[in-house]
Amino acid sequence: MTELCVEVAARRVPVIAGTGSNSTQETIDFARHAEKAGADAQLVVTPYYNKPTQEGLYQHFKAVHDQSGLPIIIYNIPGRSVVDMSVETMVRLAKLPRIVGVKDATGDLSRPLYTRLAVGPDFSLLSGEDVTALAFLAQGGHGFISVTSNIAPKICAAMEAAWRSGEVREAQRINEILAPLNRALFLETSPSPVKYAASLLGLSTAEVRLPLCEITDNTKFRVRDAMAGVGLVQIENQTND
Repeated sequence: MTELCVEVAARRVPVIAGTGSNSTQETIDFARHAEKAGADAQLVVTPYYNKPTQEGLYQHFKAVHDQSGLPIIIYNIPGRSVVDMSVETMVRLAKLPRIVGVKDATGDLSRPLYTRLAVGPDFSLLSGEDVTALAFLAQGGHGFISVTSNIAPKICAAMEAAWRSGEVREAQRINEILAPLNRALFLETSPSPVKYAASLLGLSTAEVRLPLCEITDNTKFRVRDAMAGVGLVQIENQTND
């Protein structure tokens, strides 16, 4: 998958490869492969299921850093990995030269502020939660790694651009437009809803691998309705006899 992404991107944009695993050695193997394949950086999730301590988290990321050459973005997502990297641990890791930022999916809007104060402005703070992405920017964040942008990239980019140019009210307006879509894409476990949305745009099939499964008909309706609300699809008017 990484090789294919690098080939298709053809150096037009950077490729950040997901190399994380709950095995440190496997993560290192993935990291080395991503580097060999030509990726520009790597996104490394906190090890899931194992539930390491803060020291375990530090040693895991340090080992990946020391045994691979790509810049590392930490992916902190407690809701899916059952472990939360503390700001203090992130401060320690940020001292390593190739650990350059975090994708923060905690939903805690105090995190970007406290992390920025503790680590400094050069550590890249990226939101991993679409619904709080704008608020994350207001708290000192630099950007976001988005689910919604897979199907509405222009709208998401417009919100980011408006914020960066100081057009706060315009950014808020776009954020309000995106809100129903952001909600719909997380009615069931991601990426099932966004895969369905992408299938409506002809970008992919809606297929997901077990233990994930196809979303319900009610969720499909709500996803389609939210997509129509931002002009991505059209829904024919239906009348009841």
